[in-house]
Amino acid sequence: MFDTLNFQDVVDSETEFIPLITSEDEEEMNNEETPLELPILPIRNTVLFPGVVLPITVGRDKSIKLVQDAYAGDRTVGVVSQQDQEIEDPNFDQLNKIGTVAKIIRLLKMPDGSTTVIIQGKKRFELMELVAEEPYIRAKVSEFAEIKPKRSIKKFEALVQSLKDLALQIIKQSPNIPSEAAFAIKFRVRLKPISISSNANTSSTSK
Repeated sequence: MFDTLNFQDVVDSETEFIPLITSEDEEEMNNEETPLELPILPIRNTVLFPGVVLPITVGRDKSIKLVQDAYAGDRTVGVVSQQDQEIEDPNFDQLNKIGTVAKIIRLLKMPDGSTTVIIQGKKRFELMELVAEEPYIRAKVSEFAEIKPKRSIKKFEALVQSLKDLALQIIKQSPNIPSEAAFAIKFRVRLKPISISSNANTSSTSK
């Protein structure tokens, strides 16, 4: 079930697994049906956007069980940020209501014994109803409609590029941020035109 690898080894030797998002890939993702029910993986201090590939260190027992079960199945999970980052085991009501359907690309057992899951965001969803809390949260979800600006808007394209450059500068100058945080940005993944706040908990799509 697990691959025992150093994360840098994955990037150096198996870069072919990194899905670069083309317009065709994006259209295919948008046409995928949103599952009616998903296992929900809560995350702290970050938001997963559609199209982005992200490595996440999984530490909670519930989360480890969730990713193991999903990896052995269809590898599809719902990723949702929690409202209070200090809560160790958030319940359904302590999660933001907008999340992202994600596909597990790799499940890695790191040399230090920790578990890292590499996931790719697919499309956004809205939490509707709690189905189960054990052995991990499962919930009914509904598709969240995307509203995107025209691609021909130069001001928007310039803003996206500026945000990517700024993010890389922050990561480079912050010793407490792991280098893996630049993983999705460095490979020119096309970001969706949505704000972090909207992806977390509102229907606003301005950025």
